Amino acid sequence: MTETIRIKRFNARPVIVPMNLPLQTSTGAVAKAPLVLIDCETDQGARGHAYLFSITPSALKPLTSMVAEMSELLAGDELLPFEIERKLTQRFTLLGLAGLQRLAQSGIDMAAWDALARSKGLPLARLLGGAPKPVRAYNSKGLGIMPAGAAVEEAHKLLAEGFRAAKIRVGRPDAREDLAVVRAVRNAVGDQVTLMCDYNQALTVTEAIRRGEMLDDEGLTWIEEPIRHDDHAGCARIADALRTPIQIGENFDSAFAMQTALSAEACDYVMPDVQRIGGVTGWLRAASLAHAAGIEMSTHLFSEVSAHLLCVTPTAHWLEYVDWADAVLATRLKIKDGFALPGEEPGNGIEWDEAAVKKYLVG
Repeated sequence: MTETIRIKRFNARPVIVPMNLPLQTSTGAVAKAPLVLIDCETDQGARGHAYLFSITPSALKPLTSMVAEMSELLAGDELLPFEIERKLTQRFTLLGLAGLQRLAQSGIDMAAWDALARSKGLPLARLLGGAPKPVRAYNSKGLGIMPAGAAVEEAHKLLAEGFRAAKIRVGRPDAREDLAVVRAVRNAVGDQVTLMCDYNQALTVTEAIRRGEMLDDEGLTWIEEPIRHDDHAGCARIADALRTPIQIGENFDSAFAMQTALSAEACDYVMPDVQRIGGVTGWLRAASLAHAAGIEMSTHLFSEVSAHLLCVTPTAHWLEYVDWADAVLATRLKIKDGFALPGEEPGNGIEWDEAAVKKYLVG
């Protein structure tokens, strides 16, 4: 008979860590990563780990407090992620199941699944019914808004880390500058390298179509978030007008939001973010929707957990790789020959470097 595992608490620690490559997007620059590190403690000794990216340092304190409140609600409950989701969803429905609430609940969910996997001695992918295997990955931690020469130099550096694909940020005031950078990088790396671009919601529908038509012959795998993320009708117009596939999804705040986008035919591809879609539990639901729709599904950030999730995603497409948590990690996701390699160790692969955590801890 399997012994019942119960939750003791979820601990949350805020840190701000340096990024190896500061990133300039159309919406602003990011040079440091504010993270909330979450630990799930159980009465059987199994511990689960996860982290959240709060985007801005000002969100660290409320996000940490939200995790603490959820921890109090769950203390003593069985370590059952679907039951945890049910309880937290019921408790916070009146507040709203988006924004910081969604991030905190997703972090709780990821840490709970990790603890459960570790308690069984299984890697997360195997706990979910799959197996760790190589997943295609692109390097997304650089190629921000920069001159063409600098972009070419950085593209070579990113690919030299074991990748065959990278993503370019676009959305400069002059569309011709975007085109020049994309062409410069393409000419430098060759046709065998996969390139994507990301506007970070910078454009109007009309401008997105105009700029997209300029990029249609550049061999891009996708154009990401050209307009406001929740303008599904506008995205559908863009997807219909362009030959290059449209990618959206990092801002889906639930599988329901993704279903709305799919129903509107707003995109060609989807790329949910595990901290917004609802953690591992929300990802599984979203993956089923993508499977039913016959649409390829990629990941957004959180490379360690996401690599395991792609192993059980029927329409798995690309892993977005960033190293923004590396400063506080004792182990790192392995990359080889263009693929991420989730390991066979129990859990999701996240282990803290406690000395580094102490160094970057926010008081």
